[in-house]
Amino acid sequence: MPISDADLVIAWKKVLEQCNLRPGEQVAILTSDDSNPQIVNCARIGVTLLGGILTMINLPAINGEKALSRDKSGYVGKTPLAFNTAALAGLKAADLVIDTMQLLFSPEQEQILKGGTRMLLAVEPPETMLRMIPTPEAKAKVIAANRFMEPAREMVVTSRAGTDFRCKLGQYPVLQQYGLADVPGRWDHWPSCMIARWPDEGSAEGLIVIDEGDILLPFKRYATERVFLTVEKGIVTKIEGGVSAEYIRSFMETFDDPDAYYMAHVGWGLENRASWTTLGLYDREAALSMDSRCFEGNFLFSTGPNTEAGGARDTPCHLDIPLRGCSLSLDGVAMTREGKIVQP
Repeated sequence: MPISDADLVIAWKKVLEQCNLRPGEQVAILTSDDSNPQIVNCARIGVTLLGGILTMINLPAINGEKALSRDKSGYVGKTPLAFNTAALAGLKAADLVIDTMQLLFSPEQEQILKGGTRMLLAVEPPETMLRMIPTPEAKAKVIAANRFMEPAREMVVTSRAGTDFRCKLGQYPVLQQYGLADVPGRWDHWPSCMIARWPDEGSAEGLIVIDEGDILLPFKRYATERVFLTVEKGIVTKIEGGVSAEYIRSFMETFDDPDAYYMAHVGWGLENRASWTTLGLYDREAALSMDSRCFEGNFLFSTGPNTEAGGARDTPCHLDIPLRGCSLSLDGVAMTREGKIVQP
């Protein structure tokens, strides 16, 4: 069902209050040609109601001729800010940036955050945003999970389908997403409730099995057969199986970039309001499908860029693949067991 402007304004006001927006703070809303107008307009009202000083920055879309679809996660990290110094300066000067264009994985996003600017990504459909509006309870889940993730030095993931994967941890920071940009220099995505980390370089090893019904992103499709990914020294060296495996291989090959095959963040979903089923209910271009990335108990692994963690791999090829039914442990302590949350 659609969301009324009134309900979305109320939601924006609640979220911005939790992002600690204060009267007189500088707020920039970043838009592009494909930004959702209801999200933008209601965010403007929410900022104004809380006394924020508003600046609108609109940038043209780029790289459409390079990407294989209009999906925002199908070609990441390359933005018009790379050559627009005036817009970049404006975003750096803001206390809070509301991003409806998607700067994720770009070096410009990291520059903005390093200056202390808070940044909130908002690109999912309004009805998804309201169903998973950030709450103190969701934030508490992520913080509790981080009490295990932060000191952990090894992650092990297994499944009945045959996954047997392990990696070392500690080289890169933890990615805690709970939907609020509430402290200086923090990026987050509304909606979101998950925790992840990039493996130590060269440490990821084993077999990852994508089972029937697991989700392939950014393709926005459920796997119809098993796919077997062999990971050696942090790199996906084999992608085997039927048509789904061929599809993944062919997509990655179009980028002609060895960095595309490196393991990126690994972690698990914590959002009980997210649903594995919603992918089949939306047009593929309507959403990023944060439901898929965040549903409670999934094992989410990704490939490609690590710039978000301070690394140097800025490949535009990024896969996110949430698996069901996995058992994930940190230093021998179970976090999930067969797709169910155990800790915290």
